[in-house]
Amino acid sequence: MSLPIWRGRFAALSLAALLAACGGGGGGDSSETPQGQPPAPEMPADRVAASRFLSQSTFGATDDQVNRIMSIGYGAWIDEQIAKPQTSHRTEWESVDAAYKVNDPNSGAWQDDTTNAWWKAALTGDDQLRQRVAYALSQIFVISMADNGVGDNPRGVAAYVDMLGTHAFGNYRSLLEQVAMHPLMGIYLSHLRNQKADARTGRVPDENFAREVMQLFSIGLVELNADGTPRQANGAAVDAYGQGDIAGLAKVFTGWSWSCPDWPDNSCFFWGSANNSSDPDRSFKSMLGYPQYHSTEAKTFLGSTIAVQTQSDPRASLRAALDTLAAHPNVGPFIGKQLIQRLVTSNPSPAYVRAVAAAFDNNGAGVRGDLAAVVKAILMHPEARQVSDTSGKLREPVLRMTALLRAFKFTSDSGRYRVGNTDNPANSLGQTPMRSPSVFNFYRPGYVPPGTQASARALAAPEMQIVHETTAAGTVNFFRDIMSSGAGQWNNQSNRRDLQPDFAAEVALADQPAALVDQVAAKLLTAALPAALKTEIQQAITTIAIPTANANNANQVAQAKRNRVNAAVLLMLVSPEFNVVP
Repeated sequence: MSLPIWRGRFAALSLAALLAACGGGGGGDSSETPQGQPPAPEMPADRVAASRFLSQSTFGATDDQVNRIMSIGYGAWIDEQIAKPQTSHRTEWESVDAAYKVNDPNSGAWQDDTTNAWWKAALTGDDQLRQRVAYALSQIFVISMADNGVGDNPRGVAAYVDMLGTHAFGNYRSLLEQVAMHPLMGIYLSHLRNQKADARTGRVPDENFAREVMQLFSIGLVELNADGTPRQANGAAVDAYGQGDIAGLAKVFTGWSWSCPDWPDNSCFFWGSANNSSDPDRSFKSMLGYPQYHSTEAKTFLGSTIAVQTQSDPRASLRAALDTLAAHPNVGPFIGKQLIQRLVTSNPSPAYVRAVAAAFDNNGAGVRGDLAAVVKAILMHPEARQVSDTSGKLREPVLRMTALLRAFKFTSDSGRYRVGNTDNPANSLGQTPMRSPSVFNFYRPGYVPPGTQASARALAAPEMQIVHETTAAGTVNFFRDIMSSGAGQWNNQSNRRDLQPDFAAEVALADQPAALVDQVAAKLLTAALPAALKTEIQQAITTIAIPTANANNANQVAQAKRNRVNAAVLLMLVSPEFNVVP
């Protein structure tokens, strides 16, 4: 694609401009939402407001979804989405695996096919809210195919994503148990095959999962008030747990290993098989407790004690421990704030966090931990529906891509949505779903980019942790290539990239630059199109001349029109106005 109009504003993709726009309705320098604030509107004021809502609750606005929300309103749309049947990643992976084996019984699906199943669900799944919440949960309850042990079990990873989706509108306590007992979490955080202490050898239980289940999956590092602010004692934050709590909880997570038909045979514990009868679904069936390897010692943590067991009972220890974690007062504000950050705004006010934590504590029917109530409280809070000079968040690379592909109805030639690995920051997104570099996700929820307007106002911008010179240039080039060639991996059968857009409506407006820019903005932006941005893109695309049509140059005319569309979409994609959802 020829772009003679590459201008400074877009080539640089100014990080300062992004940070000036990126923040959240509150942060360190804002007070709580005033009492008596009117409730969030039930109906969107216009299509822009509906698009902004969809950027928070789906993988990107489409005309059909905007029309639906304009028809039934926010709350009814949420209820409708919660009731929709779940799209299965594992079913898609298994279908692709079976297709491979038809041609070669020794072949099969692998990691890229797990990634492709994710993209297919994100782009085409009818259960958009469930899939989006599952993605948010995958960035809290992290496993990663970047880890060889996890990556060697791609079917299990697809099943893990399904598990998060199944519990996205379920109960937190049930989700926590499914996460703790998933064998790939057991591999990732090393409590699969974790054994009780042995005084003779000096062995002690592995503490990795015990530490992270508190730090990342339930209560966090410090005690919290109901509004998510740290509790103070003598001018300092109060630690939520200490080394003794980690050691005590680690004993709970001993004796857990593979599901196996011959459980509790010793060989099942170590290898997942006995007499060559390994369970073919062991990569996603919940781990089983092997009494002979489970600690019978007293397990003291977070002010509670599981008494000495005269007979080892891993399941009883697990129930008691997870009940204690799930009942901790930190869980509502800790998990609630992170879900707000992943869906709506990087810096929710204390009042916003308190309201979401209250929904976690009681869904209105006396039930604690109802995640459907939490999600609805997040999306329907007045702060979520209002726009201010600090509201919103930076779109992470994956969500920029999904917004583009959904807005222009990219379809897959193969039907498999073969996007593949997008790890490379120099020529791709620098981010692949389910491939974070560590259990701490791609970025920390409290990350404040140093030396920026955000840091001067004590505002977090988590996604900025993976924005730097390489990714800023790399993603622009990546999107430029998508405009000209399509997205995803090369398809030999169709002799082009697997995902191709529908730009018919835009091409029809190519000789009307102002109308073309308006059309592209309506599909990509979540706020009104600024006049300056419209003028700049309009002037830029006008420099791409469209020849006067005659009998001999139809292809030249068509290519020139497509080049204008390509340029208009790309320049909108790399603008701060697209990259920040207000």
